[in-house]
Amino acid sequence: MNILDQFKLDGKVAIVTGAGQGIGKRVALGYLQAGAKVVLAALDDENLMATASEFEESFPGCSVSAPCDVTVQESVDALVATTMKKWGRLDIAVCNAGIVTLNSLEEMSLEEFERIQKVNVSGVFLTAQACAKSMIEKGEGGSIIVTASMSATVINTPQKIGHYCASKAAAKQLAKAMAVEFAEHNVRVNSVSPGYIMTELVEPLIDFHALWKPQIPMRRLGTPEELMGLYLYLASDASTYMTGSDVIIDGGFTSV
Repeated sequence: MNILDQFKLDGKVAIVTGAGQGIGKRVALGYLQAGAKVVLAALDDENLMATASEFEESFPGCSVSAPCDVTVQESVDALVATTMKKWGRLDIAVCNAGIVTLNSLEEMSLEEFERIQKVNVSGVFLTAQACAKSMIEKGEGGSIIVTASMSATVINTPQKIGHYCASKAAAKQLAKAMAVEFAEHNVRVNSVSPGYIMTELVEPLIDFHALWKPQIPMRRLGTPEELMGLYLYLASDASTYMTGSDVIIDGGFTSV
């Protein structure tokens, strides 16, 4: 087989959460370009509808939108049910939905801390669990990809996001635990840990950009498009012996 054929996703179906914008939107686009059918899931209905409309123009009939709150089990179960009803299979799940706020641990309320954990950790658990159950029941295996962060490995500064760092470390370790438990079913679980990426959420934080860039060996922020190849690799047959891994893609930030 030609090596490039291993990266094709023809005949495969993917769920991508947080697909309305940013990393999730670009990952979903990459999967469509590689031949997959994609279920676009997000809590923000306005962004989700705009993305779904955009993709429908370029890839008619290849994607469907499904509003989803990843912190609510019934909502996640409905997402998987929509996928199975539409295409009858699920091969790839990208647990990408996540949130962050800027606040010090000294001043942070328990409510704020728990809200971050609920989305970034419990949301990953519920999504990955529901998708894994579907993959296991189908008996053909699959790939689950968790969006973690370099914040799972280092503590960011000067912005104060200790609750986010804790949540992403938990998500990364949860992915490893799932990888071990699901391996016997040929369901692979890996995580991606991006560094500073210029998404719609990061772009307005212009005051921080000048502080971050000197800390990055490549002296710039990354783009969501620069993550697409890694997510494609982890979803494709090119990575069938890879599970339980976390891949940091951060312009060298965590290397120094």
